[in-house]
Amino acid sequence: MEESQLERNPRDPRNGVLALVLRPINWLKMLGEELHWSFVLGVMIVYGISQGFAVGMSKVSTKYYMKDEQKVQPSELQVYLGLLQLPWVIKPLWGLLTDTLPVLGYRRRPYFIFAGFLSVTSMLALSIQRNLSLAFSLLSLMGVSAGIAIADVAIDACVTQNSISHPSLAGDMQSLCGFSSSIGALVGYSLSGFLVHLVGPKGVFGLLSVPAGLVILVGMMLKESRVHKFTHRGVNEKFLDAGKAMWTALKFRDVWRPCLYMYLSLAVSLNIHEGMFYWYTDAKGGPSFSQEVVGSIFSVGAVGSLSGVLIYQNWLKDHRFRDLLFWSQLSFGASGLLDLILVLRLNLKIGLPDYFFVVIDEAISMLIGRIKWQPLLVLSSKLCPAGIEGTFFALFMSIDHVGLLSSTWVGGLLLKFLKVTRTQFDNLWVAILIRSLMRIIPVFLLFLIPRSDPNLSILPEEMLKTKKGDNRLESENTEMVSLVDST
Repeated sequence: MEESQLERNPRDPRNGVLALVLRPINWLKMLGEELHWSFVLGVMIVYGISQGFAVGMSKVSTKYYMKDEQKVQPSELQVYLGLLQLPWVIKPLWGLLTDTLPVLGYRRRPYFIFAGFLSVTSMLALSIQRNLSLAFSLLSLMGVSAGIAIADVAIDACVTQNSISHPSLAGDMQSLCGFSSSIGALVGYSLSGFLVHLVGPKGVFGLLSVPAGLVILVGMMLKESRVHKFTHRGVNEKFLDAGKAMWTALKFRDVWRPCLYMYLSLAVSLNIHEGMFYWYTDAKGGPSFSQEVVGSIFSVGAVGSLSGVLIYQNWLKDHRFRDLLFWSQLSFGASGLLDLILVLRLNLKIGLPDYFFVVIDEAISMLIGRIKWQPLLVLSSKLCPAGIEGTFFALFMSIDHVGLLSSTWVGGLLLKFLKVTRTQFDNLWVAILIRSLMRIIPVFLLFLIPRSDPNLSILPEEMLKTKKGDNRLESENTEMVSLVDST
């Protein structure tokens, strides 16, 4: 009786709260019915735990590890962190392997398992070994990065396949990825500073071997069709066919132009994060934030990122790509000036404490950055030809990481040129000003982005269909099943 009364009275506040709580549950239920619940679960595990939570934890611990134990300069740390992106730069290679080279008859499961073992062993090496050299430390961190990248390629293949078969849900799928990674990062960042203070960076690396191991579990639970009549002699031919298909797609005007925009928009938005991090923790020139405070700042940034996903999902996902990118890029450039106010200590002159201002700065920057990033992810998923979805989406992500790598290394050179060191920050404001101005440049490159409706397909129909006679690698419907069912 009470339930029926609530239904008849939509103005009842209890009814509104219930609807608010049920809305994300119903959304997940809808995705599970349309795309299969196993796909939703797989995205949440890989994006939420392996990437969001683990990366959130490792980001803070890696910064303190390199700063306090390896004693590197901020400009050097920019270069070293750029090296950790190299496994992501070669994501097309991982994509080609998973698309064309089955292992023991499976295209996905062995790569998940290998990625998990690689991450676990690398984390344990960082945690257990004492007095590691800088070179071995970087090699171990690259192993962790490679494991996450390989698992990311496998799950991205599922996302792109579903984006082609359900183009109207492409935005929802990217929102699911964004929700999972943002919530995971929020939890990871919230615990990172406390755990770094409690057990140290190396202790955190040891703890992170547990979420890395969950990727192994994903590989064990993944159910997929075995590839029949496969011979390793045909691998070279498959690589060539995939390469030809990629080249054919890249010659399409609405494919290569967005690729160019993605690279340039990231490359010119210089990354000077490590200069800001050293300033945050400096006792003389900066606010001297503790490890717990730094972790809480990043956690607020994760809240901002999650808010960006919510805003995009509810109000912006149906806007045209070019229009949304115009306003988000302008806002991104303006948000960079908040760092300038902070470093020049203008916030103190108007009575705003450092922590309060930094929290606002981080939340706004991450929110705008996520809104700017979401349409690019949706666009990328719509530009992948059938048959090489994982490889081609990995190519887009590789282009993005080349852009980030360029941004990081050029930003490091800028910090070195301006003589920003572990203890000298006199010219940090100049670096912030240059970075903020350069963020406006992509606005003038938006002619490279198509004016298409985000709910419609972009590629020609023939590029969205697999060849009828090609049965060498089956197009599988992957699904997560319990270990009981798989045995």
